[in-house]
Amino acid sequence: MKSITINGSKRESVGKKATKALRNAGEVPCVLYGGNQPVHFSAAELAFSKLVYTPNAHTVVIALGDDSYNAVLQDIQFHPVTDKILHIDFYQLFDDKEIAMDIPVVLTGNSPGVRAGGVLRRNRRKLRIKALPTNLPDFIEVDISNLRIGNKVYITALFNDDYKFLHADNTVVCQVKQSRVSNTDLEEDEDDDSQDGTDAPAEGEAAAEA
Repeated sequence: MKSITINGSKRESVGKKATKALRNAGEVPCVLYGGNQPVHFSAAELAFSKLVYTPNAHTVVIALGDDSYNAVLQDIQFHPVTDKILHIDFYQLFDDKEIAMDIPVVLTGNSPGVRAGGVLRRNRRKLRIKALPTNLPDFIEVDISNLRIGNKVYITALFNDDYKFLHADNTVVCQVKQSRVSNTDLEEDEDDDSQDGTDAPAEGEAAAEA
């Protein structure tokens, strides 16, 4: 999995006044959990743009002077009005300890069901997995080349030895459903055909009337 480096500095004070001063200076207060004790630090808000405002999943290298930590983003708080980042929690990674993480789903191939007029529904744009840090994938690939109208891709079709899904086996990742428009068009065509057959007199009847 790709990694992003966040350069920051440890916080000496974690009180409300110090936190407010950090935010006024364009810094984001953060906490790193998972180690022997929490690590409080701050970094410039711009440093988190590639981590927060992206659909991709990343691990993080938190560089605090001479110390560095491998981590993943665990929780983030935004201002309810301005959407400014208020606080971020990270969880430290260890090579021998599994971590749970949401991984984006990437669809590949062309569905024959969609080409036939069906509608592709993405039930899950991300899937939560549990794995060792070295086994975390950038994304989970789903091939829809054989997906016809009415077909579904269940999570059981994506099982991998490198990680474990934290979802029920009957979880639907994506599916192709019949389009309502195509159904309506089909019904209208059938009605038109039946009306044409009813209204048009047979040749024998037309001759008799004549």
